[in-house]
Order: sequence, then structure tokens, then C-alpha cells
Amino acid sequence: MKIQRLVLLGILLITVLFPLMSQNHYHKQIIILVMIWSIAVYGLNIISGFTGQLSLAHAGFFACGAYTLGILTSTFQINFWLAFLAALAVTVVLSLLIGLIALRTRHHFFAIYTMCVGFIIYLTIDKWDEVTGGVRGLIGIPVPSPIGPITFETIESQYYFILFFLLGTIFVVKRIKDSLFGRTLQAIRGSEDLSKTIGINIMKNQLLSFVLSAFFAGLAGVLYAGFIRFLGPDISAITVTFEMLMYLLVGGIGTMTGPILGTFLIVSVTQSLQFLEEYRMLIFGPIVVLIMLFYPKGLVGSYYSVKAHLYNRRTAQVKEKVKEAG
Repeated sequence: MKIQRLVLLGILLITVLFPLMSQNHYHKQIIILVMIWSIAVYGLNIISGFTGQLSLAHAGFFACGAYTLGILTSTFQINFWLAFLAALAVTVVLSLLIGLIALRTRHHFFAIYTMCVGFIIYLTIDKWDEVTGGVRGLIGIPVPSPIGPITFETIESQYYFILFFLLGTIFVVKRIKDSLFGRTLQAIRGSEDLSKTIGINIMKNQLLSFVLSAFFAGLAGVLYAGFIRFLGPDISAITVTFEMLMYLLVGGIGTMTGPILGTFLIVSVTQSLQFLEEYRMLIFGPIVVLIMLFYPKGLVGSYYSVKAHLYNRRTAQVKEKVKEAG
């Protein structure tokens, strides 16, 4: 446990000092994007990893937060922070309304329903030219407004701005997982019927999980809009949801470090293969398939499985030696 804490502290220290050590703006942009997508994947982990429901509308909620901020700031010239809060509120209300209907379905029907919702959001963004800009997209989204003497004009300031929200997301999700609510979600994932028999309100807990998941997707979308400053309808496509799901599965679904590890690895690999252009997927695709074949629980999940296996084997050996000595 102490070694793990030291490793985590070391990673955190490197992350904090990275903008000061590197002069490469491209690398900083990649890490910022990794942090933004990680926030969205942590949200997906709540509904899919903790609760066991596959939501395919995640990119839609990501785009909802991004476009709400973009429209309010670039079209209506509303203050960034007011638009920030409004975007999160819109995402939460929309997810609440959708969840009330979606969670009346189960298993693959829930996945199909949320996929249809995500596609409707995509079509709305793509076709509603007067508001969203359609295929032309939204441009001129401002950077976050200054907070006193703190400004967000440089890439380093934006790096720390987004890092703050990533650390906050990890802290909140960790508290959720370790709380009674988190254990309730894991009980529902294990068996809904058994959970009902012990008095758990399935609908209420799943709805809260769905809304929290959408909230973090919307938060990631808001941060993405403020950093990229241009939005197109492609960010709401179903393929984006599948990419986030891939990040989660490769890292380790239901784990705390899986979302950020999977996101970092896949984004880094895809970016490093950019020179191959369209052929890069011929290399990247088989790599992901091999990971999923040999590590079905993801990298972090498989690590914990191996660790538990070694612990159980050592315990059995100790018991055997004690038995022989006695």
C-alpha cells in the first residue's frame, strides 16, 4: 500500500511539474486532451463500471455541455462562468429527463435506447444551423474569464485549470465508490433482483448514477469547448462514445485508475501513429484486440486479479506450513 501511494504521489508530482519541464506545446496539448477525455471516461465508469448499465449517449451529453457553453458565450456573449454553470445545469436536467424514461428499460434495450438518444442529439446539432452552426460548427468560443489576477490565456494556465477539475473528478468519484451509495450501485450491478429483496430502490439509485455520469460528461465537454474554442457536430457522434468506452475497457472498467490509464495509453499511441495517416488503425486496431483478449478486465483490473491470486497462493502456502509445523 505504501509503495502504491508513493507511485501515485510520484505520478502526481510529474503531472504538476510537466508544463514547467517541457517546452513542447504539442505535448502539452495532448496531455490536456487526455485529462479532458479522462473526466468524461470517469463519468462513464460510474454508470457502466459501478452500476453495470451501458450508456451509449455519453458523447451526446459531452456535446450538450460543450455546445451550451459555446452558444451562450459566442452567440449571446454571456460571461464564461455563468455559461459554465448553465451548461452543467442543462446537461443535468436533460439527463434527468432522459434517464426517467431510459431506466424503465433493461440491459441491451437500455443501450439501444441511449444510442438512439445520442443519435438524436447528433442530428439536432448537425441540422439546427441557426443555433449550432450545423456542419460549419461554432467558432470564437472564449477562454475562461480571469479570476482576480489569475488568467487563462496561456497553455500552461489552461493545463493547470483542467488538471484542477480532473483531480476534483477523481476525488469525487473515489468518494462515490467508497460510500454507501457506491456500494449500493455495485450491489445493483451484481443482481437487481437480490437488491430489491433487501429494500434498495433500484430506479432512484440508477437514475442518480445516470445523472452523475452525464454531469461529468458535460463538465468534460465544457472544458473541451473552452480549450479547443471550436466545435463541430462530430464530437456528439456515436463513434466518440465507443472511443470513450474503449478507453475504459482497456484501462479497467470499475477501477479508479483504469479511466485515466486507458485514455492516456490509447490517445498517446494514436497520436504517435499519426504519421501513418489512415493506415495507423491497421496497427492500433490489433493492439487493442490483443489487450482485450489477454486482459479482459483491462490493464488495471488484470493487475488486481494477478495480485489477488498471488496473495491467495501465499496465504495458502503459509497455512500449509503452519499445518505441517503443528
